[in-house]
Amino acid sequence: MTAPVKETLGFQAEVKQLLHLMVHSLYGNKEVFLRELVSNASDAADKLRFEAIANPALLEGDGELKIRIAFDPAARTITVSDNGVGMSRAEVVSNIGTIAKSGTREFLAALTGDQAKDARLIGQFGVGFYSSFIVADRVTVLTRRAGRPAGEGVRWESDGAGEYTIETLEKASRGTDVVHLRAGEDDFLSDARLKAILRKYSDHIAIPIVMQKLEWSEEKKATVATGLEETVNQASALWARPKSEITEEQYQEFYRHVAHDFDPPLAWTHNRVEGRQEYTQLLYIPSSAPFDLWDRHHRRGLKLYVRRVFIMDDAEHLLPAYLRFVRGVVDSNDLPLNVSREILQESRDVEAIRSGCTRRALQLLEDLAGNQQEKYATFWKAFGQVLKEGMGEDAANRERIAKLLRFASTRADTDEQSVSLADYVGRMKDGQDRIYYVTADTFLAAKSSPHLEVFRKKGIEVLLLSDRVDEWVVAHLHEFDGRPLVSVTRGGLELGKLETDAERAAERKLADAAGALVGRIKETLGERVKEVRTTARLTSSPACLVADEHDPGANLQRILRAAGQEVPKFPPILEINPEHPMVERLKHEDKRFKEWAELLFDQALLAEGGTLDDPAGFVKRLNELMLDLAGGGSRIWTPS
Repeated sequence: MTAPVKETLGFQAEVKQLLHLMVHSLYGNKEVFLRELVSNASDAADKLRFEAIANPALLEGDGELKIRIAFDPAARTITVSDNGVGMSRAEVVSNIGTIAKSGTREFLAALTGDQAKDARLIGQFGVGFYSSFIVADRVTVLTRRAGRPAGEGVRWESDGAGEYTIETLEKASRGTDVVHLRAGEDDFLSDARLKAILRKYSDHIAIPIVMQKLEWSEEKKATVATGLEETVNQASALWARPKSEITEEQYQEFYRHVAHDFDPPLAWTHNRVEGRQEYTQLLYIPSSAPFDLWDRHHRRGLKLYVRRVFIMDDAEHLLPAYLRFVRGVVDSNDLPLNVSREILQESRDVEAIRSGCTRRALQLLEDLAGNQQEKYATFWKAFGQVLKEGMGEDAANRERIAKLLRFASTRADTDEQSVSLADYVGRMKDGQDRIYYVTADTFLAAKSSPHLEVFRKKGIEVLLLSDRVDEWVVAHLHEFDGRPLVSVTRGGLELGKLETDAERAAERKLADAAGALVGRIKETLGERVKEVRTTARLTSSPACLVADEHDPGANLQRILRAAGQEVPKFPPILEINPEHPMVERLKHEDKRFKEWAELLFDQALLAEGGTLDDPAGFVKRLNELMLDLAGGGSRIWTPS
């Protein structure tokens, strides 16, 4: 039965709904229409390439597959042409007139055995064609199925309002021409704009995308066509090529392309993953941080491709936030997409790729840390604080991240974060079974903390943590290599085998002798302290404040309050050094005991980075005590 020359048909109800979504809400970026049309053209070329393996006659003597882009400002049209497999009249009605009907998906479903494996490069035809109506008031499709006679060409046309016309025509060449009629979107009728869009979204389509070459004419004072064509894209997906064929310079040039970074990358990893999920990953570690690194809402990093077709920038589902500095591409063979082709579906496939990319990125960092320490030091200065976020975000890889962490410590007393936890454990003193650390607002505050005095005296290394994220780190890192991490500002001092029996006996003797003084100070300070006790952690300071074993530290409380969170009051424990002259004086002070006790507490509060509730009162008490001492012509009392 001969098909009618021309007929008018109605879209299915689902297509009408889709068109409404396309025009009004689905695509937020209008330029993606060109990406979708080029993607479909690439799909058609891939499909023809595969079919021609079994039937070379389908190439019709023209095996050079191309996508051509043309525009006509006068006619207000953009034309996307390909010499791929094309469509018959029935396929046009089926694939364009019916939503969720995919010629390519049906093609893949029909393949069996080795053919299915060989077809891994064939693109996936989606519904992106309908995005044309975002910027068009009418779309025309001219197509002919490869291998069919010229008289079986098809013309399809619609204004997207609910109906379309379809008729036969004479079409000498196979393939599809999509004539895109503009509707007030004149900025797309520009050679430079079209080329920029193509290079952005379709640079690595594996077949050439060509446009008419234009040159400036002095005679006409305008750009004119030269009659020659120029290839706009690279026409070669670098990540799809064997690693042995790619030079270091090519890897670095590609990095500049995907990262828009003129500095060379520190390292990269290029892998093809096969199994239940097949995908290729090319991941880079930059050498410097972008200015907006700390804007966690501005996602960046991996570009997502499906069968070498660009889908989206900054695919946030493919890496956790703490690896947001990683750049590169992931190209999946069969990743599921939603109707807009812009939002990844939450699925096991996505989770598998995310897990694989995370492992590769951490492996790359481990290689740098173990074999290229200078490069890792550069990385740590730029991205160390970001990586620390992973201690709380990625429980599955917490041990791997812990090995990559770097800190400052009392060993060098500099703010350079170069000490790994493994380094620390390797230097632990005989009998030491804990990893000690101190947290503070600044490095200088951590370095000068009075809590470190006994550790310095005994030569015990202490990690100096002054990044705000460090409180987050130690909240989730409770031990390393079987050694617990212990804060020197929380709980009682426990040195274990690092303390002799004689030292413990001396401490008990001093504590017994100061029992009455401790009780008197506690009574004076009242609710400002949870407890007052003697300590052996101080050697030159009169007192310090520590948090109870299960209370948040003072530094963490300050961070939480600065972030606007309500934090209950946790009175600190005041520990006094019974051998300090200032504490000794209190034993014999009656007249101004309250002022001396409060001064002792305020000094300890300032030493650990806290702020005074009554700074003016502190200054007044200090001045009065100084004047009292000066007026009596005496000095601070010391025992005879």
